[in-house]
Amino acid sequence: MRRVVLTGIREMEMVNSLTPEITDANDVKIKLTTIGVCGSDIHYYAEGKIGSQVVQYPYPVGHECSGIVEEVGENVSNVKVGDLVVVDPAVHCGKCDQCVSGRPHTCRNNKFLGCPGQLDGCLADYIVMPDFTCFPVSGKMNPTQAALIEPLTIGVYAVNLAQIQNNISVGIFGAGPIGLSILMKLLADNITNITMIEPREYRLEKAKEIGANYLINPEKENVETKVMEQEELLLDVVFEASGEQEAVSNAIKILKPGGKLVLVGIPPEAQYTFNMDLMRRKELTVVNVRRQNYCVEEAIELVVSGKIDVEKMVTHNFTLEETAKAFELVEAYKDGAIKAMINL
Repeated sequence: MRRVVLTGIREMEMVNSLTPEITDANDVKIKLTTIGVCGSDIHYYAEGKIGSQVVQYPYPVGHECSGIVEEVGENVSNVKVGDLVVVDPAVHCGKCDQCVSGRPHTCRNNKFLGCPGQLDGCLADYIVMPDFTCFPVSGKMNPTQAALIEPLTIGVYAVNLAQIQNNISVGIFGAGPIGLSILMKLLADNITNITMIEPREYRLEKAKEIGANYLINPEKENVETKVMEQEELLLDVVFEASGEQEAVSNAIKILKPGGKLVLVGIPPEAQYTFNMDLMRRKELTVVNVRRQNYCVEEAIELVVSGKIDVEKMVTHNFTLEETAKAFELVEAYKDGAIKAMINL
């Protein structure tokens, strides 16, 4: 089968690889249809690592995907051959203290698609996954929508963790796929007082199209001043979805006392510096988001019900042979890129 691998910093190639086969009674063999290019994939592509997770070349990348079930193990009952499935890229053990306590997303033995030293990525013709990672959606959504459920779950989980009440003010730093997923989930929950902070004008326009009612370009405007013009008492909750230090620093400034900072983005250097004097005086709460936890079915329902049009974030489509072109475009923010999809 075909597989796309990283061979160096900003270097990719397509190789021939053995087609994975079912080895367990609970396995599902999936012929992939659509794969999303994620920001974490771009970190591996451009930097060769995310924090302590360092790429060893050649490296099979990719984790956002949907596909058609081609074969199932003898114990599989939740999906059948021919089903279009959403794939949750995380494989938890179900036995450790985290899994037993309802935290499979922080499983001690977690294995994740396209994560160094864990599972081969999904930029390929086929993958084999455990049945519990597969969610059938035939007749409910198309392959692109199904592949976009994975990033959407992160936005859903981030908003759920924030425990937001109605009639509060919210800010989002970063109008990429995760920031837009957060925006769409907030709007689906009838939270409408939302400020999007993003330096790229075309992404601000996309946020406006989706429903953000205040837009701030931090390269052209003073974020704190602009927020105070709209909300004199500042914001209740801020989501940081850009991974940028400047965004974190600004977030602390624009949160009201008792406010909540939700960290979703991945910083390139794996660390942030906080103004602890301001954080302490405001008594801010900081919430970290680790992927998602039990949010796949909710994300599917939000799309199927029409409350969220997840395809609004898609800007480009490529073939598997054009994967290198897709990664180059997304990393460089070329041609108005927000979300690029690879179609097989």
